Amino acid sequence: MKPWFLESVATDGSRVTHRITKQPFRVGRDPQADLAVEARGLSRQHAEFRQEGEERLLLVDLGSTNGTWVNRQRIDAPRWVGENDIIHFGNAEFRLGLDTATRFVARELEDGERTMLVPTGAKSLSQNFVEHEREFRELLAGKGLAAAVQPIVRADGGALFAYELLGRCEHPTLKQPPGRLFDIAEKLQLKAELSTAFRQFGVPAAAPHLKGLKLFVNTDPGETFTEAFFQGLLALRALPEPPQLVVEVHETAVMEIERMRELAARLTGLGLEFAYDDFGAGASRLNELGEVPPHYVKFDMGLIRGIDTAPASKRKTVADLVRLVRGIGSMSLAEGVETEAEAAVCREMGFELIQGFLTGRPVPVSSLATA
Repeated sequence: MKPWFLESVATDGSRVTHRITKQPFRVGRDPQADLAVEARGLSRQHAEFRQEGEERLLLVDLGSTNGTWVNRQRIDAPRWVGENDIIHFGNAEFRLGLDTATRFVARELEDGERTMLVPTGAKSLSQNFVEHEREFRELLAGKGLAAAVQPIVRADGGALFAYELLGRCEHPTLKQPPGRLFDIAEKLQLKAELSTAFRQFGVPAAAPHLKGLKLFVNTDPGETFTEAFFQGLLALRALPEPPQLVVEVHETAVMEIERMRELAARLTGLGLEFAYDDFGAGASRLNELGEVPPHYVKFDMGLIRGIDTAPASKRKTVADLVRLVRGIGSMSLAEGVETEAEAAVCREMGFELIQGFLTGRPVPVSSLATA
């Protein structure tokens, strides 16, 4: 039989594994069970695995009191399970894996050693493991990485000014939109790594097709001030056809003036421009804006959507911010423009650049080759 194992998180926070060495393989509180687990909510004979094929195991609940769950859905009949499925026996959480392919850092339990699990609330399922972790790590390593671009145009006349690079996923078994990917990344504490992977893949893919246009690239607040971040940008500047990059600094990263001065100086030294992203989404950093003016300020789409029908007070606030931005020498960009009425108001307010579905939806980078 294949080398299946169950992985759990012990009371000390370490990951441990137990091989499934026989069929059937029984799990429960009974000391004689094949996997004896000391955790609240388990029945003495809770569930068992049966080998019914080469690629999957059959999981059978043995009439337990608190149930057996696969990927957080309670099973009411025997259920096929496979690699990376997350299984709860009552409140005891495990990940099903195959050796070499899905084993992460973990200690293997000795035969007869009882599993001590992190206690959880009686009415909630623990979340020690993340669905699609293996596929997500494969994506970070390059499998299925893809990229799209969305045009940024001049507000007056609509001439193409730049593109924004957007990460995409074409992994065969990880069909998730970018927002969901970043949710997975946050649970695994790998948001900066995902941002880097999208950028390091997408910029070389787009660079040969930009025809002198600028390329706006996203960053994660967790990477913005790290040395690895600057080294990655340096590598992109060394491409055979280096693009004119504009580094988008998220609003939540613009917090310390001295660090922002350092960031601006480092980017200038690399010959790069930068933008404050999602301006107005939270507490707008007006002090930092004045002390360290960016080349561009991207107004959050929450300010722009429905601006044509917004109260006069909101329209005046946005218009005042546009004047402030232009007054310090930065270019103002309205994000999320979807209607001509919104665009007309943005032009009246003095926005210089527009981005949104009205002027162009995201398209695969590969389409630039034929444009």
